[in-house]
Amino acid sequence: MKHIPNGKYKPYPKIDLPDRTWPDNTITKAPRWCSVDLRDGNQALINPMDMNKKLELFALLLKLGFKEIEVGFPSASKIEHDFLRKLVDDNLIPDDVTVQVLVQAREHLIAKTFKALRGVKKATVHLYNSTSIAQRKIVFSKTQEEIIQLALDGVDLVKKYEADHDGKIFLEYSPESFTGTELEFAARISNEVTARWGIADDRQVIINLPATVEMATPNIYADQVEWMSRHLDNRKNVIISTHTHNDRGTSIAATELALLAGADRVEGTLLSNGERTGNVDIITLALNMTTQGIESGLDFSDVNEVVEVVEKVTELPTHPRHPYVGELVYTAFSGSHQDAINKGLAYQQAKEDPFWEVPYLPIDPADVGRTYESIIRINSQSGKGGVAYILEKNYGYQLPKAMHPEIGRAVQALSDEKGRELEPEEILQVFKDTYFNINEHISFKDVSLTSDNGTSKCVLTYSYNGKEVTSEGEGNGPIDACKNALMKEYNHDFTIKSYSEHSCGDKSTAKAVAYIEIQSKEVLSCFGVGADNDITVASIKAMFCALNRAFS
Repeated sequence: MKHIPNGKYKPYPKIDLPDRTWPDNTITKAPRWCSVDLRDGNQALINPMDMNKKLELFALLLKLGFKEIEVGFPSASKIEHDFLRKLVDDNLIPDDVTVQVLVQAREHLIAKTFKALRGVKKATVHLYNSTSIAQRKIVFSKTQEEIIQLALDGVDLVKKYEADHDGKIFLEYSPESFTGTELEFAARISNEVTARWGIADDRQVIINLPATVEMATPNIYADQVEWMSRHLDNRKNVIISTHTHNDRGTSIAATELALLAGADRVEGTLLSNGERTGNVDIITLALNMTTQGIESGLDFSDVNEVVEVVEKVTELPTHPRHPYVGELVYTAFSGSHQDAINKGLAYQQAKEDPFWEVPYLPIDPADVGRTYESIIRINSQSGKGGVAYILEKNYGYQLPKAMHPEIGRAVQALSDEKGRELEPEEILQVFKDTYFNINEHISFKDVSLTSDNGTSKCVLTYSYNGKEVTSEGEGNGPIDACKNALMKEYNHDFTIKSYSEHSCGDKSTAKAVAYIEIQSKEVLSCFGVGADNDITVASIKAMFCALNRAFS
């Protein structure tokens, strides 16, 4: 880039961890999940949530299965305090759910926090102070020892108020801006915090390692987490938690690699809401695990409801390409994609093995509350298979494969003309206009058929160039007999190249649909479609349709 002086930006130093183990590990189970939508997500909103929105989002989080929810910063504002009291006073916190509150290491704030927590059976007090080099130097002008003392003073105050609290209190400590902190100092302050708390088998501590600002590649974060895991005292009683932001666009990868490196817990938000580029998206993380056969412990079987509620309470739109939940993520416009998906869905339905094997779809849309009908959509980039898929899935027309290019061209021409995606109803109308609403130089009127010793005989009535004609013919089947009857006066020689048929609609009202492909010296291939309650009549109508399309 122009005008950036040398040395303005520097590469993040690598971690000295030559025997790192995380690259050989595999995620085999879900972490403990903690939603921070109501705190971290809320503080990043243009219009912070009011009481009703907070309650609606809290109810959604419970429905999704979250057992740890950071409900706010009750010492920071009246709405945060009142919301927590509403949850307690109205008995809205299930017994198996732990609410979490954030607080700084100041006595009046901690006192107010415990006042808000009165009556809560299980709560995590999330204590934090910034430890990074830049924050110590630029913001606080404090030494490492002063930063440690600030954290320890906070722990002492939490213990002081814990003693009078009628319920279980857990401690979480975050060396905020962890990714900008020297690892030795991060370990030192974390160990002094856990020791002061009195860590034990029945008194575990959450040490949260936030990528408050994402500063390096995900592998660096994984190295930091593994290094910390090795240097935290009484590791078996430390719950290592991650809290990644998305400044570099890799919060998902950073979190997944951190789980490989030994992290036990994940803090994040739904749809990645949060400061700047957002927090890590728990929906994506959880569904990534689902696609690997891991039970996430969260229920995202109706992502449409999740998106609807989150958009409502945050007043933020969801990108149409957002993983798993965006409007277009289960949609294919590309012709080759459409063809592969169409074949994959047919293959999936035909086989007994439930293993999901559909090209371009890493998860079954039905598992997250989406429908197959929205997978293939049509624009000027779409292919022939996509049009056939829409006509079959939405309207029951099972077009023969050889016919796909013909109808595909007609639909693509309309999309080019309109310059936009076509709706299924518009595609159906193109199909009808191409095969049913056509100009006729020859029109079918009536037919009577008999059969004798394998030979079909017919009396065919049709209108040709304004004159009604009745002609007899015979052949090895009804269509052949009608063709032979027709050719006595019809002056375009042709052969029937292919034929197929199927029923369309419910059994009680099903119509027969027939497709006939004809060929002549002038026309290599032209399809006709016919529909009727009688399959033979449908076939004859299809032949007349093909003639009108080929020779009009």
